[in-house]
Amino acid sequence: MRLHVADHPLVAHKLTVLRDKNTPSATFRLLVDELVTLLAYEATRHVRTQPHQIETPVTTTTGVKLSAPSPIVIPILRAGLGMLDGMTRLLPTAEVGFLGLQRDETTYEAVTYANRLPEDLTDRQVFLLDPMLATGGTLVAAIDYVLERGARDVTCVCLLAAPEGLKVVEAALGDRVDVQVVVAAVDERLNEKKYIVPGLGDAGDRLYGIV
Repeated sequence: MRLHVADHPLVAHKLTVLRDKNTPSATFRLLVDELVTLLAYEATRHVRTQPHQIETPVTTTTGVKLSAPSPIVIPILRAGLGMLDGMTRLLPTAEVGFLGLQRDETTYEAVTYANRLPEDLTDRQVFLLDPMLATGGTLVAAIDYVLERGARDVTCVCLLAAPEGLKVVEAALGDRVDVQVVVAAVDERLNEKKYIVPGLGDAGDRLYGIV
């Protein structure tokens, strides 16, 4: 597993406002969108391309375009939906899949309740979106889901991660596959309720309200 922490003043500024409990949902949604676009820039640094010849107003030259098959972006429902626009802004040609995983508040394990993914992800670059890497259970389940469908190039984009969750993901992956995890920050720890500290609370509730 490769961890990349986006060390940038704009990332730190936006994350500070997201952490503030007084930030309203409308502002929270906007800042998540902006922050994910910054994280997406780092997450797509190694997106696959191929040569592409074009004509400029002056001459003919060879540039690049995204390789086929196109990448697939998979937000983990429901909070991951708040990250989708920010990611596809940089990858407008990507396909979008959906994976519904919910944490059991008693066992803290991830339970799958929905999926809308291709059966075959062989040779696809996969970008998983989940705001909070807390216990790691949800992300491990999502990674396993796409690996079972043939994916081998997986990048996870999260706003925050806890050290405990990172260790769980790294241990679960072992030597099976090299997964990249891109985050805005790694926080101190998990509390007794398995929330990230200092964190920013429940990302889904702050994005969409309490259901």
